Amino acid sequence: MKSNSSHNYTMDSTCMVADEICLPDTKSPRVVVIGGGFAGLALVEKLKHKEVQVVLFDRNNFHQFQPLLYQVATSALEPDSIVFPFRKQFSGYKNVVFRLAEVEEIQPSTNIIITNNGRVKYDYLVLATGTTTNFFGMDNVENNSLGMKDIRDSLNIRHMMLQNLEQATITCDDNERDALTNFVIVGGGPAGVEMAGALAEFCKYILPKDYPEYPSSIMNIYLVEAGGELLATMSDKASSKTLKYLKSLNVKVLFNEVVSDYDGTIVSTKGGKTILAKNLIWTAGVKGQFPKGIEDKHVVRGNRIKTDTYLKVEGHENIFAIGDIAAIINQDIPKGHPQVAQTAIQQGKYLGELLLNIIKDKPIINPFEYKDKGSLATVGKRRAVADLGKFKFAGYFAWLLWSIVHLMSISGFRNRLMVGFNWAISYFSYEKSNRVIIRNFKQKSTANNTKK
Repeated sequence: MKSNSSHNYTMDSTCMVADEICLPDTKSPRVVVIGGGFAGLALVEKLKHKEVQVVLFDRNNFHQFQPLLYQVATSALEPDSIVFPFRKQFSGYKNVVFRLAEVEEIQPSTNIIITNNGRVKYDYLVLATGTTTNFFGMDNVENNSLGMKDIRDSLNIRHMMLQNLEQATITCDDNERDALTNFVIVGGGPAGVEMAGALAEFCKYILPKDYPEYPSSIMNIYLVEAGGELLATMSDKASSKTLKYLKSLNVKVLFNEVVSDYDGTIVSTKGGKTILAKNLIWTAGVKGQFPKGIEDKHVVRGNRIKTDTYLKVEGHENIFAIGDIAAIINQDIPKGHPQVAQTAIQQGKYLGELLLNIIKDKPIINPFEYKDKGSLATVGKRRAVADLGKFKFAGYFAWLLWSIVHLMSISGFRNRLMVGFNWAISYFSYEKSNRVIIRNFKQKSTANNTKK
């Protein structure tokens, strides 16, 4: 009897074991990649159509363009504009397999990874698991605030903001209204600065139209930075220009203030300040995340995995780490490379070439060298800062460059078209047409998360 299935491949013999994840049969070396962020995706692209089987594991079935998460959070973009399905991305890549699963443990002695859906054997393993929000052990802050690391966080921020603004029109309590319309962003890096700028424009141009019963001054935006400057990794010019832009948008910037507690209504700092706010967005830090199986002695500051200059995890011959999770530590780079998309993409491409040389027994290429192509950050429409080597500038042209670079970096022609169309509309107006509450957002309960 003929099968109606169009799939004509045989499964790996390891599927004979009950808890094995089925994969297409192959005689080529198997490279298992954990994480489909910028680093993992760059590696897969480098290995496509090569004599190697690539198996990508991710807890999501899509790649997300993290630099634009703040625009989803502030209703400027819809989530499907900045996410792209892996299976569509890999369509036509005959040597690439995607499996939706969360990797829970690595067993280096047997070259096996264990996931929540089964186990897989590998020849080479690449950790590209990225980072998660770091609340520095402050349980109350973690339970009552929102980070901004993935698309779900962005949607939570959007719904929290819109729900609180709607609730503010209902309450007759002045203090409650102030708390519902005050926004605190913690962290003066690119994510915090861009979020503050977008919220300030929402307050200035959208709030008066949607809520005519209130003046725009009712919505206060605070940016709290533990250090003495914004965008600390960029130039002094970029930092001072950014501060000027934010002040022109009425953002209240608090320097040298460290948030110490947040109960869902009052933000407390170590300097003794308190801010009444029911909206706290945390962009102040990240930490690495990866499965069990890597010894503590190979983990360095920021919960990153220490590698050699070839991105190989110390103590392992066939396990590599790339992207935000990887840390090449030496006297030249004592803190490791910056945790930005540029680094991740460069490391992914480099490792792809390195693995192909290893598999083909070719000479090993030179150690990884990071090439800094510059930094960009935007502070609302037509305002941005740029550090491109010796060239440091700000304003409209920096914003135009930021827009072009980000638009061309988004996966998928349709997504680029959607984002470009939205940006074109917002260029001539400040309209944000996605101000809809499609699900009820409920903050995590402190009581349910308190350790007993």
